[in-house]
Amino acid sequence: MTSADHPAHEAPVAIARQFLEARQAARGLAAYPGALPATLAQAYAIQDHAIAAQEKAVAGWKVGRILPPDSASWGAERLAGPILADTIVEATAGAPGLIFADGFGAAEAEFLLRIGAPPERDKMHFSLAESWALVDAVHIGIEIASSPFPGINSHGPAVTISDFGNNNGLLIGPAIADFAHADLTGQTVSLSIDGAVVGTGQAAAFPDGIVGALRFLLENLAQRAIRLPAGTWVSSGAITGVHPVRVGQHVTADFGPFGRVGCVIEAQSPAR
Repeated sequence: MTSADHPAHEAPVAIARQFLEARQAARGLAAYPGALPATLAQAYAIQDHAIAAQEKAVAGWKVGRILPPDSASWGAERLAGPILADTIVEATAGAPGLIFADGFGAAEAEFLLRIGAPPERDKMHFSLAESWALVDAVHIGIEIASSPFPGINSHGPAVTISDFGNNNGLLIGPAIADFAHADLTGQTVSLSIDGAVVGTGQAAAFPDGIVGALRFLLENLAQRAIRLPAGTWVSSGAITGVHPVRVGQHVTADFGPFGRVGCVIEAQSPAR
């Protein structure tokens, strides 16, 4: 399929529909289902069509980094994607992380922010302090990054954005007590797969830390006229990196004094 197969205004709808159909059938996509989005605006248009076309509630948002040199060429340091309510689970013993077995799958250790109060309506710009004031809890957790398209992360951030920001779930671990005074950005975090450490890092590496991720999301959604209700979860960025996983592997994220959280990777089943 090429952009010539659809009028310009229909192309985002067609791409969104094919991604949704693949996700619902839990089947892989051998190629990107249309012309690659050339701008971030085109990518978010595809994402918006997918959100509108599916019937499940959005209960969270993931924020991901756009690293140099892509950040310069695309004009953004971060990207966003929706997290559906039925993919957000408590990270109990044996909790599964579901990936599209014939697509792309990865696990990411992240700080999870819960929105306690919705942002002011029609507010377009936020300071770091204004952003942080909206948070009423911080948990440790794991984002499951997965897409039916195996090349989701190989064609630049616009392609990643276009399929739900490459998200397929969120595992919520323990809350961090007195989070407002905890050294979240300075805490070293590690992620292990089958007992072997595959990455370490600190949220201090993020521009403006985790609150910078929240500010980006607030402004991104405001520009798209999307409301962020109280109780929404924000997955603030991969601290140790994006680590590909396969079905059957065990993942553990260690946040030091803040605790540990883990999951076993399983294949996403088709929607009923």
